[in-house]
Amino acid sequence: MCLTGVDYFSTLGYQPGIAFVAAGALSPIATLILVLLTLFGALPVYRRVAEESPHGQGSIAMLERLLPFWRGKLFVLMLLGFALTDFIITVTLSAADASVHIVENPHVPGVLDGKELWITLFLVALLGAVFLKGFREAIGVAVWLVAAYLALNAVVIAVAAVHVFQDAHAVTDWTTTLTAEHGNVVLMVAVSLTLFPKLALGMSGFETGVAVMSHVRGDPGDRPQRPEGRIRSTKRLLTTAAIVMSGYLIASSLVTTLLIPADEFRDGGKASGRALAFLAHRYLGESFGTAYDVSTILILWFAGASAMAGMLNLIPRYLPRYGMSPAWAGAVRPLVLVLTLTAFLITWLFDADVDAQGGAYATGVLVLMTSAAVAVTLAARKARQPRLTVAYGLIAVVLAYTLVDNVRERPDGVKIGGCFIAAIIVVSLVSRLVRSLELRTTEVTYDARADAFIRDCARRTIRLVANEPDARDVSEYRDKIAQIVDDHDLPDSGDIVFVEVTVEDYSDFESRIEVHGEVLHGEFRVLTVRAASIPNALASLLLDLRDRTGVRPHIYFEWTEGNPLLNLARFLLFGVGDVAPLAREVLRRAEPDRGRRPHVHVG
Repeated sequence: MCLTGVDYFSTLGYQPGIAFVAAGALSPIATLILVLLTLFGALPVYRRVAEESPHGQGSIAMLERLLPFWRGKLFVLMLLGFALTDFIITVTLSAADASVHIVENPHVPGVLDGKELWITLFLVALLGAVFLKGFREAIGVAVWLVAAYLALNAVVIAVAAVHVFQDAHAVTDWTTTLTAEHGNVVLMVAVSLTLFPKLALGMSGFETGVAVMSHVRGDPGDRPQRPEGRIRSTKRLLTTAAIVMSGYLIASSLVTTLLIPADEFRDGGKASGRALAFLAHRYLGESFGTAYDVSTILILWFAGASAMAGMLNLIPRYLPRYGMSPAWAGAVRPLVLVLTLTAFLITWLFDADVDAQGGAYATGVLVLMTSAAVAVTLAARKARQPRLTVAYGLIAVVLAYTLVDNVRERPDGVKIGGCFIAAIIVVSLVSRLVRSLELRTTEVTYDARADAFIRDCARRTIRLVANEPDARDVSEYRDKIAQIVDDHDLPDSGDIVFVEVTVEDYSDFESRIEVHGEVLHGEFRVLTVRAASIPNALASLLLDLRDRTGVRPHIYFEWTEGNPLLNLARFLLFGVGDVAPLAREVLRRAEPDRGRRPHVHVG
């Protein structure tokens, strides 16, 4: 919970100020609406997400299952683009805000004024160093930071509340202002409903909560496919974090609105972006205020930890499986270096400006939340739960409204998200192209009949004939045997076994293949395989047969007719094409020793 909380709870450092700038005296009411949406909207949605994707894939995996083939892959890449927008901007924005707190502290030397960019880069580098050291160390740091930060905030809010009760005019002045500006309660609520989307940063943290789910301890008897203990614990994590944060949001919004003059919230004001820190210095002295600043700086710096953990969990689950990243992207430390360098670039492009990054951050958060609401709505509909379908659907509509309003106010978020999406799609497709001739099979298994065919042939010579299944009648197989015997001057056809590969989801990269044996028309032995790519599947099968039997198998092809470039494009997109040379090239790359490579014959 603390690893998620360094992102979620750290927004207390700037959320009260953002709320007042957006809603003015209505800030507590708009915050209350935000809290209601959190508790009765986002929380139920992500509790359901935890049930549906208990291994940390989040709502992206739920939506991936709805769209087949390349449409699903491209849709996932778009959502990953917004997820990276959310997570990377979490790292850079939080570090930038921490640098602002450093520079604005009265005890900090003035020599640091104007050095926010360099301070932010240092904080980002330090975060990357923590993750290079190890993930367990990052969790340990998060626990201490969150515990200290929440305790200090509780003290500040409690002392501020005492001052509210002692100042008889604080509440009456606030209510008088509300009445003068908005008239009645109904109008206040109506206006607040239009303003609360600007406070959406206060809902960040849910996506990272499910993204780190794979690290939640479950029960000893949990089943791998359905770890009930982990699901139950993650729901408790999300609920506890939401309740704690909701209490802090309402309380902090009230005391800051009632006790801080409006002018101090504006740019250049002492409470701009640091409302609770302002109260800490005013009512508890410079020493406590400085301690509060240090705690805020540390948690804002480490807020990127939950985002980094989320990216380290999400990226290896999708891009390597799609063949859309280098093989090293599944390793933690190289990926940490790449993400840290990306954060450097974003920080430099935005000149460590917190406000400039706020729109992109809110857009990323709301896109993921809206997609999660849509995903659980469809899941409830599939499970034939009409009441839940309607409830989740209404939540999706509210979140979609919040997203649209945010985009309308700050379109730069969509632009930045679009840049991330374009970058991830280009890099992914180039990587897929470069890695297209790799072995893509994670495991090869055989049923009893296929195993019997192999054992029988291994006593002499394993001769496989690649056949594209058509009518599968007697004449098809007899004509194929006659052609192979004639083209390659074989003495007999007794050892020939046909192998037929059927392409399923050609957009997949890695797959596990099962080999089934059949005897057709009482005389033809056929091995059938389902895979994402014919050349790669055949190469994997040949190498596995060699390793199983100790015999170098022979495979016979006929040349594919048509334009070679078009056939290559068909292979890259649909897993078919000029099978013979492509299968041979996959074998050549996988087995550089010609003396151990299976024999490939083309006629």
